[in-house]
Amino acid sequence: MHFSPALKSGKLLQRYKRFLADVQLEDGTEITLHCPNTGSMRNCLFPGETVWFSTSNNPKRKYAHTWELMTTPTGGLIGIHSGNANDLVEEALNKGVITELTGYDSLSREVKYGDENSRIDILLEAAQKPACYIEVKSCTLLEDGQGYFPDAVSLRGQKHLRELMHMASLGHRAVLLFVVQHTDIHSVAPAAHIDPEYANLLKKAVLSGVEVLAYRCEISASEIHLAHACPVRV
Repeated sequence: MHFSPALKSGKLLQRYKRFLADVQLEDGTEITLHCPNTGSMRNCLFPGETVWFSTSNNPKRKYAHTWELMTTPTGGLIGIHSGNANDLVEEALNKGVITELTGYDSLSREVKYGDENSRIDILLEAAQKPACYIEVKSCTLLEDGQGYFPDAVSLRGQKHLRELMHMASLGHRAVLLFVVQHTDIHSVAPAAHIDPEYANLLKKAVLSGVEVLAYRCEISASEIHLAHACPVRV
């Protein structure tokens, strides 16, 4: 995924009201960005460090600028736009980057499935193969050198694990795919210290036949894309 037009930068002042962030530009001007991330963004907020943002020319938008990247104090980059995760996975699937998920003929998104009124992020299908249901999760929480998911108690995430287990029980292929949007995260684990129920469900899901994958993003101010598989420590 290339950022076009090119991203602009500023210094983070604060994130507030969940969907807003104030930044200071190089000339001292302060602007407000839309923050496209519903999570807690735990360990992703570094006031005074550089943020990168895109700009929309849609006159109907209240906030023209969207927060895309955060620079860490050590020079790493974090993908703030959690909504990009599904696009990144689709791009990687089309390019054959995710080797475990090749060999399918069609790709659909946001398809209704399961028993709990859910929509699967990506559905892969091919003749003579079980359908492949893929739930995509963006991982950005780094603590003591380890990547974790979720960064807050996630009832929605728990529901998706139950739905995947149900799909696996029906003979379909069920996949949980972590998109690691943090250049300093090299492995992913369930955040049992934050959401123990999610961690327990993930263990049950693996035993039930759900596949768990994680792929790291290569991130720069000009582009972001899935590049390399990394371990998941269930």
